[in-house]
Amino acid sequence: NANSKQIITLLFTMFARSAVRMARYDVSPHLSKWWKGVRPDDGQVTRHLSPFEQQIVMPWLKTFPKRAYAKFSDSGPYIVVTAIIVYGTAAASDAADAAQDKSYRY
Repeated sequence: NANSKQIITLLFTMFARSAVRMARYDVSPHLSKWWKGVRPDDGQVTRHLSPFEQQIVMPWLKTFPKRAYAKFSDSGPYIVVTAIIVYGTAAASDAADAAQDKSYRY
């Protein structure tokens, strides 16, 4: 009886490390192993910034002229040429319409 208890205890201890306990099937095993090593913060605030100290828009305002110039120099000529063609087409069609209206007068 004592030997059987020792054998059972030995079998349980042999396979204890390789046994899957509380397995989650929606998380892959290597991620569950990685997340076991992460220590929680327990709600400790390590750094706090006031909303007045953050200056969310300032970096954007500082780099805006450089980025605007780069974007305009890249696609600006196409936009200008397209605008000239559209305006010229509209002006020419208005002039042709006005000329046609004058030709039908008595």
